[in-house]
Amino acid sequence: MIIRDVAARHQLTCADDNITDFIVYAILGHVVSMLKITVSIIPGGVGSERILGELHIANVGGAARADYECVLISNDLPAPAHATIRHYPRWSTTIWDLVAHAIAKSLTGQERLPRRPPPINVPIHMDGTLAYVRMAEIPEPVRSIFERRMFGSTVPVIDGEKDCVYAWDWQDFLSGGR
Repeated sequence: MIIRDVAARHQLTCADDNITDFIVYAILGHVVSMLKITVSIIPGGVGSERILGELHIANVGGAARADYECVLISNDLPAPAHATIRHYPRWSTTIWDLVAHAIAKSLTGQERLPRRPPPINVPIHMDGTLAYVRMAEIPEPVRSIFERRMFGSTVPVIDGEKDCVYAWDWQDFLSGGR
């Protein structure tokens, strides 16, 4: 996307403090974040956090029934997601209701949460006593994440197969161990 290309030319990454302001400005034409919700991970609960994504919500008009512009920025999205929530009844519930609507609208285009996705079901194949998984059978976006986590790991060599991983590495990943 153009925004990521421009950000790359300015040598900005999602880890930089000013990338989100830059992207929000590029999409909305101004930086007016009323709310900024950050999702981050702290591996093992200690050490520095790694930001996974941010949602910026700006009140752009209205009084009792306000309009909000939302920009969702995440490394696992192909581009920042922009959404508008119209005529939201202010002060009628907690701020978390607005946040939930903004997340849903940014991800799905609708102000309701989608159904919970089914569990990832990837077949485990056998070569003699060796259990393995074909990378091509792992759906996106989890395949890309798993590939990054597997970088530098040993993989099985199986006649007639390519791009496979040990089943225990896949199961360990699903359990949160990789």
